[in-house]
Amino acid sequence: MTLPVAFWDSTALVLLCIPQAQTSAASSLYDRYGVVAWWATQVEMLSELTRLEKMGQISRDQFLTSKRLAQDIARGWISAGSSASVAAEACSLLEQYPLRASNALQLAVALEACEHKPQGYVFVTADQRLADAARRSGFAVEYLLEK
Repeated sequence: MTLPVAFWDSTALVLLCIPQAQTSAASSLYDRYGVVAWWATQVEMLSELTRLEKMGQISRDQFLTSKRLAQDIARGWISAGSSASVAAEACSLLEQYPLRASNALQLAVALEACEHKPQGYVFVTADQRLADAARRSGFAVEYLLEK
């Protein structure tokens, strides 16, 4: 059986790699939905994992384990969003919502992937601003609330 897909941003996917309060909820969603992600999400995930190691929040062994998990997840997802229209859409989103550039790109990719018809599609994130913007754009949002 093929799982329905959801658009995942890096904040939600990192929760699958490093045990945190929201990891159980993220794992449950991962069991329910296949992953569609921006092609650069793997870079964002490694950036966050590297930051956690450099700040001493995870050990070197935890970093290496989480990096392997991130690579495994990336091998299994549907990669989206490498067109010039994504950049234009992201710029438009930056004017509409209080997003960082990478979050605007995440949302632009999701909108392109569903052909700008987000009703009925799920967007998974642990970022409040991105959750709000995705919801306002028409997605059903699975927000992995920080605890």
